[in-house]
Amino acid sequence: MTFNPEDFFDLNDFDHKRVFDGCNDVWDVLNQIVPYLTNNFKPSLLNEAVGFPYIDNNVSIGKGTIVEDGAMIKGPAIIGEHCEIRHGAYIRGNVIIGNHCVVGNSCEVKNSILLNHVDIPHYNYVGDSVLGNYSHLGAGAICSNLKLDKTNIILRDGEREIQTGLRKFGLILGDRAQVGCNCVLNPGSVIGKDSLIYSGVQWRGVLDSGKVVKFKIDYDIVERKLK
Repeated sequence: MTFNPEDFFDLNDFDHKRVFDGCNDVWDVLNQIVPYLTNNFKPSLLNEAVGFPYIDNNVSIGKGTIVEDGAMIKGPAIIGEHCEIRHGAYIRGNVIIGNHCVVGNSCEVKNSILLNHVDIPHYNYVGDSVLGNYSHLGAGAICSNLKLDKTNIILRDGEREIQTGLRKFGLILGDRAQVGCNCVLNPGSVIGKDSLIYSGVQWRGVLDSGKVVKFKIDYDIVERKLK
């Protein structure tokens, strides 16, 4: 399997596709978010605020985007057009969000890229990650981005081990891939296009495009003895 950005994402309609320039491996972009924001940030607040959200000075928000009461957006951050930043969302800086995205209640995003039509609607953590077009995280799905021993993350692709050189690296989620509720994506998870991960899975490593991961549980059902 190769790991070029084009293997995971259609970048043609993404307004910030230049952030991927020079990336040999898709996770290389995580080190390019900060310099891209530094060199391309243009403050603009064309959003519709509802109530009293907190929006930092170095934040750009496109037209038609709704930011609900109680949301907090710290910069630098660029948020595209016609998005929903819902009540209780926490955008923690160094974030690029495309158009028609949803960041929902109790979701936290930092040093990450969301392409277009991405939904992270309920209780999600997205750190040091890239989520592709039309991808989705179910409620409670977490992108873990730091090993317990805090050493650099090694990507495991079958028998192959790839040194990423990154201490923090969460999830690469390809276009149209879907992750079910209460999944944990361990550091250095790479999910190909159009793949599905069912609820409750704890995933580590690489999943090719068009695959399905199911978590099976055998239940022991017995008669209840009533007094």
